[in-house]
Amino acid sequence: MRRTAPLMMATLAAASALTAAPAMAQSKGDWTLSAGVHQVAPKSNNGTLAGGTLKVDVDSDIKPTITGEYFIADNLGIEVLAALPFKHDIRIAGLGRVGSTKHLPPVVTLQYHFNSAGKVSPFLGAGINYTTFFSEETGGALAGSTLKMDDSWGLAAHAGVDFALSEKAALRVDLRWMDIDSKVKLDGQDLGTVNIDPLAYGVSYVVKF
Repeated sequence: MRRTAPLMMATLAAASALTAAPAMAQSKGDWTLSAGVHQVAPKSNNGTLAGGTLKVDVDSDIKPTITGEYFIADNLGIEVLAALPFKHDIRIAGLGRVGSTKHLPPVVTLQYHFNSAGKVSPFLGAGINYTTFFSEETGGALAGSTLKMDDSWGLAAHAGVDFALSEKAALRVDLRWMDIDSKVKLDGQDLGTVNIDPLAYGVSYVVKF
């Protein structure tokens, strides 16, 4: 089961009180920049390694994020997501924690903003992500071994709601899905593929230029 971030529930409750603010319309040529915090929560079943004998679990992590979006047409923008490196502990059923890895998941998304001239503006988007893994470490039953996780390309989807605070700013609550699958090697030997496929959800402050 994915871990639910308490900040999401609090943010949704607070956002309902913001609908009296002026709208933040988005037109062709506009830029927006956001800063926030997001939790990357891998799906509950991350697959098996070594021919199906080792069941893998990848933990969640929370880090600051930023996005930049350029509107190529009214209400239609191209967004780029960046973040500080996320760190995930890796566990194997019956063995406990056996290692960790860091990753960066930049995502490029084409997204459409509905009712952007209104006080509450939902949006939907689709795109592609490239995930690079680094600083892999081993411990526990695998201490002393060398762990390597290959980088990943995959599709991505994005949905959220902007609650206007002024004509230039909004509070954003959003949810992002990323297709992340990484081939795993231990001491140079192929073990199989870890299916991470996380949800990334959180809250951001958005400013329009």
